[in-house]
Amino acid sequence: MALTRRDLALAGLISPLIAAASNARANGASDSAPDLPVHDMSGMPPGWMGSEKIAILIYPEFTALDALGPHYMFTNLMGATTMIVAKTHDPVTSDAGLVLTPSASFDECPEDLDILCVPGGSRGTLAAMRDDVTLRFLKSRGGRARYVTSVCTGSLLLGAAGLLDGYRATSHWTARALLPEFGAIPVDARVVRDRNRFTGAGVTAGLDLGLTLVGALRDRAYAEAVQLMAEYAPQPPFDAGTPQTAPPEATALLEGMMTDFLTEATKVGRDAFIRARAL
Repeated sequence: MALTRRDLALAGLISPLIAAASNARANGASDSAPDLPVHDMSGMPPGWMGSEKIAILIYPEFTALDALGPHYMFTNLMGATTMIVAKTHDPVTSDAGLVLTPSASFDECPEDLDILCVPGGSRGTLAAMRDDVTLRFLKSRGGRARYVTSVCTGSLLLGAAGLLDGYRATSHWTARALLPEFGAIPVDARVVRDRNRFTGAGVTAGLDLGLTLVGALRDRAYAEAVQLMAEYAPQPPFDAGTPQTAPPEATALLEGMMTDFLTEATKVGRDAFIRARAL
């Protein structure tokens, strides 16, 4: 088997370095671009080449790292097509000012997806929960997807669309207690899998979520090679990444900052959950 654009071998493991040619086409790369040199893929396990269709939702004021962490991992699935999906092709600005251009609109997104991934945010997530077009899209694609996934407060948006009712799930630690509003069962874990629902905790957990799905769709050896390629071996300079390890004053500061958001999210989420049933 010959490798095409964005398919390369990772040492003797023959793991992909970056996305398959289908990913390049989905993100606007020219089909006429010159091919890379041919590599011998005869030793590659047959299960390492797939044809998954993956959609990562973005919306105004989403949190960029919630989407970009999984995006890196998903685009290392050889043969898969990873789309950045929004209402239209208009550029979308994250909550920190990063601008992304969608590769597919809601109307263009395939009805049958292997992965639907929803990032979180704060004000942007509340606005998305108020938007029936977004809820209808999530309900439509999420109801048929092989895997329905989220990062951070993206689980609130999944919940508002009725996609976590009866499922164990997680979210950002400040928002996890809101999950029962949507019929979900909150779990304090970095990544939670319940049947075909995969939810990640806050922001950086998107890397773990994505890598977990790589392992589920391929195998452990493939996922380990992707992890090595990313040199994903975090050693943060501070041990304050969870409420259990952070100084009490840092936890109190974050809880205070989130009070208004959580109050509004409870109200908006309840309303969205009821509306979504009729969509």
